[in-house]
Amino acid sequence: MKHEWPIVLSHGDVVLRPLSRRDGRQWQQLRRGNVEWLREWEATLPLPDPTIPADYRAMIRSQTKDARAGRAIALGMEVRGVLVGQITLGGLSWGSLRSGYVGYWISRRSAGQGVTPLAVAMLCDYAFDHMQLHRVEINVRPENQSSLRVVAKLGFRFEGTRRGYLHINGDWRDHLSYAMLVAERPSGGLVRHLKDMSVSDRRAE
Repeated sequence: MKHEWPIVLSHGDVVLRPLSRRDGRQWQQLRRGNVEWLREWEATLPLPDPTIPADYRAMIRSQTKDARAGRAIALGMEVRGVLVGQITLGGLSWGSLRSGYVGYWISRRSAGQGVTPLAVAMLCDYAFDHMQLHRVEINVRPENQSSLRVVAKLGFRFEGTRRGYLHINGDWRDHLSYAMLVAERPSGGLVRHLKDMSVSDRRAE
């Protein structure tokens, strides 16, 4: 396992950092204000699970424990000092596999502003460069057009459909699986790739 904890990643106005107890009120307000917005996309529990943290403080303790053990890295997504969502590099496997998956959520107010693809790019660059992962995957519901645009923009490769992959909003939902190997990453990294795409788009206008 090769990563440090805690970590803080930043690029421009976007900062990815571990959540703390001090973020509790802001995080809870953000979640309450986006219940309907996130309902269609977030994993739910088909049966009660005592291992799931019961409250915010328990969640922070669990995330810290997982990060230090090399199981998952969960970071708050901040824009100009304001919390707008979370991103996780989970399912970390080491040894001969060296892989993980990225999951995220963002508030409705901050969606569509380029924050999510940048956050994913930042975390993936960290995973490849500092953690020396070989593979990162992202699983997306076919109906989630916003996340499909994220994987397309970053150049993730489609690998297939996972039937009944996650329980979401009362049922088992299919997901489309996308992946990137470190050897497939654009030269200079994903953050640089996004910046170059933005420059190209402006020139084409």
